[in-house]
Amino acid sequence: MNTQFKKGVLELIVLNSINQKDVYGYELILEVSKVIDINEGTIYPLLKRLTNEKYAETYLVESNEGPTRKYYKITTLGKKRMKELNHTWSIFSESVNKFIKECQKDE
Repeated sequence: MNTQFKKGVLELIVLNSINQKDVYGYELILEVSKVIDINEGTIYPLLKRLTNEKYAETYLVESNEGPTRKYYKITTLGKKRMKELNHTWSIFSESVNKFIKECQKDE
């Protein structure tokens, strides 16, 4: 998938993911990777930005399988942002799909 496409939808996907359930970083990478191919270097800076912008907050949980894990949880402000992005994405994707269908009629 095109890198610019990924960058454009990554925040949307991450906010929707952490809205479903609180997750730690690596778990989120696995979840997002089901939709788009990403790496750790992409997710962690985004999580830091989302936390700084108050769209997400963190808390620590002891793990039986290794070090303490930092979990990410969506905030009320994050849910508002997610709804805005979902709405924008819906309008955008419908417009693009409609345009593509119109262009393909002539083929």
